[in-house]
Amino acid sequence: MLNIIIVTIVFGSLVALATLICGTILIIFKTRSNRRSSGAIDSEEAKIIQELYQGLEKLEARIESLETILTEDQEKDRYKK
Repeated sequence: MLNIIIVTIVFGSLVALATLICGTILIIFKTRSNRRSSGAIDSEEAKIIQELYQGLEKLEARIESLETILTEDQEKDRYKK
């Protein structure tokens, strides 16, 4: 009877150890794949932010042009009066 308990403990320990090792390997692979996909997301976010920045620069140039047009029109109105 004691031999059966010892064999069960040994094989149970081996199964638990194998499960622990496999679980650790799976967790490592998942975290590595998440890092890769998050890196892709980060690069996409950076690209979107750059596009937004460029769009805002264009908008700023348009606003400056409109301000110039408005100030010129106001100066023309002053001279007409």
